[in-house]
Amino acid sequence: LYATEGYWTGKASKLRRYTMRIDGFVSINAPLKGGEITTKPITFTGKELKLNFSTSAAGGITVELQTPDGKPIEGFTEADCSELFGDTIARPVHWKQGTDVSSLAGKPIRLKIKLKDADLYSFQFE
Repeated sequence: LYATEGYWTGKASKLRRYTMRIDGFVSINAPLKGGEITTKPITFTGKELKLNFSTSAAGGITVELQTPDGKPIEGFTEADCSELFGDTIARPVHWKQGTDVSSLAGKPIRLKIKLKDADLYSFQFE
């Protein structure tokens, strides 16, 4: 994105260049004390869940996959999830057994995402 401050006034102009984060127009934000969001049931295709997020050094994100009625799915619980931290646009979520979620593809699930001093911009199954 480029912007100018001189417009058509004839005064000396400045040209500024801005960058915009991919899918970064809005985010779900949680302070250091934490917060969480649970999606409505969704059906997906793909093998991995990738997050677009940013955390502070003290912050983090965990993800639990649940049945439509809110019960944790074995192997995809919050306790099984490796905490995510940093600043990235496509980091795969890792559980103890790895990143493969293809066994759940085509079935309705819910995502319970816990955030601590973090911004979640988007998630995508690939």
